[in-house]
Amino acid sequence: MRRKIAYPLATLGMVASSLAVAASPASAHGYVSTPPSRQALCAAGTVTDCGGIQFEPQSVEAPKGSKECNGGNGAFPVLNDESRNWPATTVGSSVTFNWVLTARHRTATWVYYVDGKEVASFDDKNQIPEATVSHKVDLSAFSGKKTVLAVWNIGDTVNAFYNCVDVNIGGTGGGSTPTSAPTTSAPAASSAPAASSAPATKAPTTAPTTVAPTATATATTTAPPASGGSEWAPGVSYKTGDVVTYEGVSYQCRQGHSSIRSWEPSIWTLALWLPL
Repeated sequence: MRRKIAYPLATLGMVASSLAVAASPASAHGYVSTPPSRQALCAAGTVTDCGGIQFEPQSVEAPKGSKECNGGNGAFPVLNDESRNWPATTVGSSVTFNWVLTARHRTATWVYYVDGKEVASFDDKNQIPEATVSHKVDLSAFSGKKTVLAVWNIGDTVNAFYNCVDVNIGGTGGGSTPTSAPTTSAPAASSAPAASSAPATKAPTTAPTTVAPTATATATTTAPPASGGSEWAPGVSYKTGDVVTYEGVSYQCRQGHSSIRSWEPSIWTLALWLPL
C-alpha cells in the first residue's frame, strides 16, 4: 500500500520542482555525475572552495557555442581555473558519461569535445530526455590527461549546459596520477634497487597495491551500500541497486552517482532513488 502511495507523491514533487525551475531559471537543470565533472567534484567536496557551484552543480547554463568549462557563465569562474589541478578519473579508450537531469528540457544535441575538437554528437531531435542520460564516447584517439567538454544543447532555448570532465585516458602519464604517484612511487623505486631486488619487488607490490588500496576503497565506497540500508550521507559514491535509509524511509539507487548536499533521496525520488 505504501509503495502505491509513494509514487504519485513523488511524481507530484517532481512536477512542483519543474514549476519552481520555470520561475527560477538558475535553480536546477543537469550535470555529468560520472566520471565526475568539475562541478560534481566541487559538490562532493573533493575539490574545496569552489564558491556557489558546490551547491548547484546542475546550473552551468549559458548561450550555445562556448568552449569554456563554465560556458562563459560569470557566476562560476572556478570551473575555468586550471591552477586547481583538477583530479582526473582514469578511464579506458571508451568512456560512458552519465548525466543527472533535474529539469528535463527538450534537447537538440549532446556534444563532446576534446582539445576543442568535436569527438561525439548525439541528436535527440528536440525530444524530452529521461531523468538520467548516458552516452558512450570513443576516446581512443587520445591518451594521457585530457579535459572533455560535455555540452547539452537545449532544443527550445538559445542556451546550453556545460561540463568539463577531466580524465586520464589509458592510465598513462600526464594525468592526476603524476601529481600523487611520484611522491609515493619514486622513493619506493629508488630505495628498492638499493636494498635488494627480490624483497624490494615483492614488498611494494603486495603492501601498497593489494592490501592498502583494497581496504581503503572498500571502506569509502562500498561500506555504506554493503550494510543494506545505511543512513544516506553526502560525499558517498552510490551504485545502482544500493539501498539507503533517509528519515526512516528506505530507498534504492536508480543511477550511480556521488551524493551531495541538497540531493537527499526524499527530494530526488524517482530521478536517483526509488522508495521501497
